[in-house]
Order: sequence, then C-alpha cells, then structure tokens
Amino acid sequence: MMFLRYGSLVDKIKAKVRGTIDVDQLIKDGLIIGENFHAQDGVIIDPGHCWLIEIGDNVTLAPRVHILAHDASTKFGIGYTKIGCVTIGNDVFVGAGSIILPGVTIPDKTIIGAGSLVTKSLPHGGVFFGTPVKYICAYEEYISKHNDLVKKLPVFEKEYIIGNITSNMKVDMKMKVKQSDGGYVV
Repeated sequence: MMFLRYGSLVDKIKAKVRGTIDVDQLIKDGLIIGENFHAQDGVIIDPGHCWLIEIGDNVTLAPRVHILAHDASTKFGIGYTKIGCVTIGNDVFVGAGSIILPGVTIPDKTIIGAGSLVTKSLPHGGVFFGTPVKYICAYEEYISKHNDLVKKLPVFEKEYIIGNITSNMKVDMKMKVKQSDGGYVV
C-alpha cells in the first residue's frame, strides 16, 4: 500500500485505525520525501522528530518498519533525549519489521532484509540483513541473481495481485510455487 493523503477528519481517523501514516502531516512537520515513496501498513516515521528524516526517490518501507530520529534511553539518566538525523537514499527497500535508529544513513541502491536492526550508517549500497545488519552482497549481484531466476521460475502478472485474484488462480499459484520452490509476481 502506498502512503495516503487525507482530506477529512474521518479519513484521518480511519487511517490511524488501519495503521497508515499521515504523510501530509509529517511533511508539514518537516519530513522530506522524494518521488515514488511507498509505506505499507504499520510504518512508523518518528512523528516527534520527523524533520530530522530525509527519504529519497523510489523507496519502499514494508509493513511495520520503524524509523526513529530520537532515543529516549538517556532521558532519565542525563535529562536529555539523544537525537540524530536519518537519511535514506534513492532506490532503497526496507523489509518488514526493520528498525532504523537515529544518526543512520542508508545509501542509494540498498536492500535491508526483513526484521533487521540498522544501528549505524551503512558504508555503501548493497544487501544487508540481521540484528545488527551485516553486509550480504552487492546490490547488482542480488538483482542479477533474481533476473536469472525470473527466467526459470513461474512469473505471475498483474491479474495475480491481491484484490483481483480468484480462488482458482490462488490454487494455481500455490501449486506452481510449491513445485518450483518459489516464483515472482508483478
């Protein structure tokens, strides 16, 4: 799901209940977002410090990604909350349930695997995964591998997207994916 722009108070309340972020409000508060940004359900972009966050073009945040620009663990001990800028480059995918902490820069052409914890700035683009994240491979290597697999595994076109898919199509997809140990959908 893409982020939504809201009109009425009712729309805002519905979005809050569904776990959809109010990007318009975050932008008004200083968040910078590039073109072709997608935030799926349950994404949290630090509303209290969103002006410290910049997100580039062609970025997808999968469900339940958290981007934090503050760390309140120091509040009781020293009386202050630690803050830091977060910068996400262009052509970045952040997997479901990942957390990005304050002071982190994620460079262009980076994939963060689901459930990852990004505690430090990444030195270059690529594929990273884990808690904390570790480098897995180059972005180009990952894309090339999957380009090759698209030629071998079943590929399902737009009619197989949620909302359009029939019961028979679901059975067909499941059977083909099981037989091939994977597949791809547009």
